[in-house]
Amino acid sequence: MKLLLDTHIWIWSLAEPKRLSRRVQNELKDRNNELWLSPVSAWEVLLLYAKGRIQLHGNARDWVTRAAAYMREAPVTHEIVAMAHDLPLSHQDPADRFLAATAAVLGLTLVTADQRLLGLGNIATLANR
Repeated sequence: MKLLLDTHIWIWSLAEPKRLSRRVQNELKDRNNELWLSPVSAWEVLLLYAKGRIQLHGNARDWVTRAAAYMREAPVTHEIVAMAHDLPLSHQDPADRFLAATAAVLGLTLVTADQRLLGLGNIATLANR
């Protein structure tokens, strides 16, 4: 399975793995699965850090580089941008739009605990429950 981690899942997997369900933990550890990360998640982490909403050890940019090193980088393409714009989401969070569109365009499964992103029709999701 090709798994795109939502930003909070990525952070939890590194800093608070007990917040992940047993199923999500197992899927993230399964070497047959590919773990993907969008640059949008790196951007979101840097914003959260700058606002003081999360704590990171050391320099934030270095933390992001180290934390993303073991994952495949999802591109941000024109097709993804267009789909992010067109998604029928009930909220306007740009990061959520980009992550959902990335999963849809690249055929990835979005791993999330965000109820607003679960059950989006043709976008595969793995719920952290």
